[in-house]
Amino acid sequence: MISLYKLDTSLTFPSPLDALKDPNGLLAFGGDLSVPRLVRSYQHGIFPWFSAGEPILWWSPDPRGVLFTEKYKSSKSLLKHIRKTTPKVTMDTCFNDVIDACSTIPRKDNGTWITTDMIEAYKNLHQAGYAHSIEVWNDEGLIGGLYGVFVNNVFCGESMFSRQANASKVGFHYLVELLKANDVRLIDCQMQNPHLASLGCEEIPRKTFLELLASEVEKKPTKFWAPQVLTA
Repeated sequence: MISLYKLDTSLTFPSPLDALKDPNGLLAFGGDLSVPRLVRSYQHGIFPWFSAGEPILWWSPDPRGVLFTEKYKSSKSLLKHIRKTTPKVTMDTCFNDVIDACSTIPRKDNGTWITTDMIEAYKNLHQAGYAHSIEVWNDEGLIGGLYGVFVNNVFCGESMFSRQANASKVGFHYLVELLKANDVRLIDCQMQNPHLASLGCEEIPRKTFLELLASEVEKKPTKFWAPQVLTA
């Protein structure tokens, strides 16, 4: 039988180091998706992930998927695609459209973890200045994008979508360049998969990730999150 920590009305979380090994990273259940609780969770390397009909589940897996922005190298084929298609890339101009698209884009398993409650919660996070989006456009409209949460001078990626080939990769490329230009060195990818690995994501021990997350707290980044066009 699994013994799992149940969150109460306080914002207290158990130590991420106490997360289960199987399923990997499951730490707690319950609580809510309020802005203060979500901010606290991300500040401590914890994130919610659950399906419709399940209680809210909180995770901190080991190892952790991360991308160090200084190690990112865009592929020649992606740069060629950008030069050829000259997409328009923006930031925080239509967060709601991005998260809605991420929740409805077809998936191989025909499901989604971005439930109605999660959508509402992250829209609230965006209004509070913590959640942000990158959008990719062409003459047909919004063709790709991604969103995540920015805490402790770390960007915590949540989801991305593409309606045309390479659209999410283009958005990710401009995200990394934006972060590098503002001395942000770490993107939390949570759990690695083949797509993230192709973008440069690597796995590190959870303990190392938590130390990195804590070390970034004192940094005071320039206020670069604002609706704007990122392409020339």
